[in-house]
Amino acid sequence: MMQRSYRILAITITLLSIPLFAAAQTYFFQVEEQIVNIYWNADGTASIDYVFVFTNGDGVSPIDYVDIGLPNDKYARDLIFADINGMPISDIQESPYLTHGVALGLSEDAIDPGETGTVHTFIGVVEDVIYPDDLDGDYASVVFIPSTFGSEFVYGNTDYTVVYHLPQGVQPHEPRWHAAPTGFPDEPETGIDDEGRITYLWHNPDGNTYTEYTFGASFPTAYIPAESVVRPSIWVPVAALISSSLAFAPCAGFAIIIAVITIFAFRSSKRRKQQYLPPVIAIEGHGIKRGLTAIEAAILMEQPLDKILMMILFSVIKKDAASVISRDPLKLQNADPVPEDLHTYEIDFLTALQIPSAYERKKALQNMMVALVKSISQKMKGFDRKETIAYYKNIIDRAWIDVEAAGTPEVKTLKFDEVLQWTMLDRDYEARTERLFRDQMVILPQWWGRYNPGYTHSITPSQQNQPPGFTSPKTVSLPHLPGSDFAAGLVNSAQDFSANTIGSIAGFTTAITKITNPIPKSSYASSRGSSGKRSSFSGGSSCACACACACAGCACACAGGGR
Repeated sequence: MMQRSYRILAITITLLSIPLFAAAQTYFFQVEEQIVNIYWNADGTASIDYVFVFTNGDGVSPIDYVDIGLPNDKYARDLIFADINGMPISDIQESPYLTHGVALGLSEDAIDPGETGTVHTFIGVVEDVIYPDDLDGDYASVVFIPSTFGSEFVYGNTDYTVVYHLPQGVQPHEPRWHAAPTGFPDEPETGIDDEGRITYLWHNPDGNTYTEYTFGASFPTAYIPAESVVRPSIWVPVAALISSSLAFAPCAGFAIIIAVITIFAFRSSKRRKQQYLPPVIAIEGHGIKRGLTAIEAAILMEQPLDKILMMILFSVIKKDAASVISRDPLKLQNADPVPEDLHTYEIDFLTALQIPSAYERKKALQNMMVALVKSISQKMKGFDRKETIAYYKNIIDRAWIDVEAAGTPEVKTLKFDEVLQWTMLDRDYEARTERLFRDQMVILPQWWGRYNPGYTHSITPSQQNQPPGFTSPKTVSLPHLPGSDFAAGLVNSAQDFSANTIGSIAGFTTAITKITNPIPKSSYASSRGSSGKRSSFSGGSSCACACACACAGCACACAGGGR
C-alpha cells in the first residue's frame, strides 16, 4: 500500500567550483562507491553515516574540501566525526556556502589528481526528521534523498548502497517500504543488524551520484516518542505561498485565493477524518431508536473517541469488572470471573487493555471501536438519526437538571454518579462538572477506589465483634475529596487516557474512519511514483522536492559545497 509523507529528509552533498576560484580550480571525479547508513533512532532522531570512494580525474584540482548539507539546524555539532583513508579529519566547521551544513577540510590528505581516497563522515544526531504518514495515522514516514553531485563534475557509474536501520523494537511484520527509485530492485533486502534492528537495503551496482534517489519507509509511531513526530501547521505552506506571490504581484490575488481555498480544504479534511460513522446512518428513516446505552449514543453523536474510551473505562469499573492498578501507563486488573452483564464492547475493551505491546493494544482498541461503529450502523437501520439524537440529547438535559436540583452535596454526588455517562455526552461537560462541585466536599462513590488507586474505602460488617443480640446496620466509610479535585479527576481523564494509551487521538480516529467511513475512491489514476506492487511492506512515493522548496510539504536541504 502506498505510503506518503508530509516531509522529505533531504541531505545533499554537492561539490561545486566556487566562482571566485573558477579560473584556478576545476573538479572532475568519479564516485566509485557510495554507502549510506541511516539510523532511525528510538528517541525520534536520525544518525547518518556516509562512505564515499572518490577517484579524482587527471589534470584537475585536488578535492580539498567536502561540504555536507544538513536538512535543518537541529543537529549536534559536537557529534559529527569524519576521516579520510582512516585518518581523522579535525577541520570540521560550519560551511560558509550552505544554509545548514558542515565543511570537511581534507588539508594535507586532499585527494590529488589521479588518486583514490575514501571519505567517511558520521552525523550523530539530527532532530525533526520524522513526519506523519498521511495514509495511516498510526505510522510515521521517513524519506531520505542521499547525496548528489553536479553531473558536470562526475563521470562513470557508482556502486550505490543505502541501508535503513529502523528503530529498536519494530517487529518484522510492522514496517513498510516505499516504492524503490528507478534502477533499484522493487523490494529492498531485509535483514537484522547487530543491534537487533530491522534493516532495509537498496543496492544498485550501476547507479550514479547526480540523480536524486528517494528512499522511504514507514513504521508504527508507537516505537518513538509522540512529540518527535513533526506535525506541520497549515499556516506554513500558506505563508510560503503568500510570500512567493509577493515576487509576482500580478499573481498575488490568485495566490491569496489559493491560500484561502487551502485553509478551508484543510479544515474540511480534518473534520472529515473525525466523521467515523458511515453515510448510511444519515439516510432518513422513521422513528426513534430507543434503548441505546450512553456509549452507543455517544457513537451515534460522533463524540471524540478518547471520551468514548473513557466512558467505557468508567463503565467496566462501576460494574466491578476491573480495577486500575496503574494510571501512567494505564493498567487494569480484570475481575475473575468477569461479570455477566458486560456488553461486547466492554469485554473487548478489557481484553485489549491486557495486551502488553503498545502498538498491538492500540490496534485492538481500534478494532473494538470499528466493531462498535458497525453495531450502531446495524441498530440504526430504519430509524431516523436526527430524531434519535434529539431524543438522547433530551435525556442528557434531564440528567443535568436532576443533578443540579439535588438539595445536598451527598444527594448531588449520588445523582451525578447515577447519570455520569449521560452527562459526559454534554459538549459542555467539563465546565458544568467543575461548576457543579465548586466550593464543596464530595463523598466519593464506592467505585472511586477501583478507578484511582490512591483512594480506598472500608466497609465495617454489622455483626463483627459485637455482643450477642446486638444488631446495627452495615456502615460504609468513604473518603471525602474537595469538589474541585473530584471534578478535575473526571474531566482530565479523557486527555490522560489519550496520552497514555492511544497516543494521538487524530491518528487513532483516522485509522478507524478509513474502515468505517472511507473516502470514496476516485477514478483518477495518480501519476505520482509507485512500484505498482501491493504487499504488506510495499509503499509509495512522497512529495517531490526541488531546491526552491516550492512544494508545501517539503523540508529541503539544498546543499552545495566543495572548494
